[in-house]
Amino acid sequence: MMTFLAEEGAQNPLIPEPVELVIGLIAFFIVFGVLGKKLLPTIQKTLDERQDAIEGGLERAQEAQTEANQTLEEYKAQLAEARHEAARITEQAREQGASIIAEMREEGQRQRDAIIAAGHAQTEADRRQVTVALRQEVGRMATDLAGRVVGESLEDAARQSRVVDRFLEDLEEKAEAAR
Repeated sequence: MMTFLAEEGAQNPLIPEPVELVIGLIAFFIVFGVLGKKLLPTIQKTLDERQDAIEGGLERAQEAQTEANQTLEEYKAQLAEARHEAARITEQAREQGASIIAEMREEGQRQRDAIIAAGHAQTEADRRQVTVALRQEVGRMATDLAGRVVGESLEDAARQSRVVDRFLEDLEEKAEAAR
């Protein structure tokens, strides 16, 4: 064998033998064909599944974003409506408070007027009662005094009444003239 190697001479290690080249190419095409038939469809299927998952994920994310935006708009609308309702309720409460205050003032005014009227009526009744009592007392004293001055008894009721009335009229005339 050594002789065979020596006969051929110096061979370039980078250039393969033609038989080896043909056998290597045949083996390469067999392996490439087997891999192409068996492995390439599986790889392509996996890549398609990944692409579908990514695209589906993007579509789902877009749908979720759209739904979130719609929910946000609904929330904003509800919030605006709630604020409007709160403002309306506040204004209504303010109006009711003002009307209640006005009613209470009117009721207080009515009660004050009623108390004042009752006080005036009571004062007038007391004044009349005092006037009547004073007239009776002054009349009794006047008849006693007149009886002492005249020296006769003025026990007669009619005479006594006339004397008292005349005396009081004279007093009232003098009081009015003094004013």
